[in-house]
Order: sequence, then structure tokens, then C-alpha cells
Amino acid sequence: MQQILSNLKADDHRRLAIAVRVHWSNLHWVLDVAFDEDRNRTRQNHSAANLAVIRHIALNLFKNETSRKVGIKVKRKRAGWDNDYLLRLIRGI
Repeated sequence: MQQILSNLKADDHRRLAIAVRVHWSNLHWVLDVAFDEDRNRTRQNHSAANLAVIRHIALNLFKNETSRKVGIKVKRKRAGWDNDYLLRLIRGI
């Protein structure tokens, strides 16, 4: 089965490159602001990649939680303070 990733024409490389760049820059910005990812200095073995995967999972959990219209940073703080909220986030998988 063929999956469609975009409605852009196959020869529209420039627009596709811009769309990909915007998507990844937005994702990096959110990870840096909400998780302070740029200050992470983990370098041993695969730990940096493992922590990046965990941050992406956490970001997806926060984005899927829609009970309140607040930012990722606020949701992250609340999850640290409120165990019931944290369990609701995790059960949202």
C-alpha cells in the first residue's frame, strides 16, 4: 500500500526542502525551550540518542494531552508536581 506524505509534486524539491526545514526547526525550538535540550552534555555511548528519544516521546505525550490550553513547559511542570496528572499523560499512550 502506498502512503502519501505530501501533496507536493515530485519535482518540487525546493518547496519540499523548505517544508522539511521549517518542520525540524519548529521541533528543535520546542525541544530547546521546553526541555532545554541545547544544554544537554550527555556524551557517553548511546545516552544522548536515548535521551533524545525520551524527550520526543514526552513531547508527543504533552501535545496529545488537550484538557487545558497551556504550553508544553507548563504541562511539564505540572507533571512534575502532580502525580495524577503524570499518570493521565502516560495512560494517554
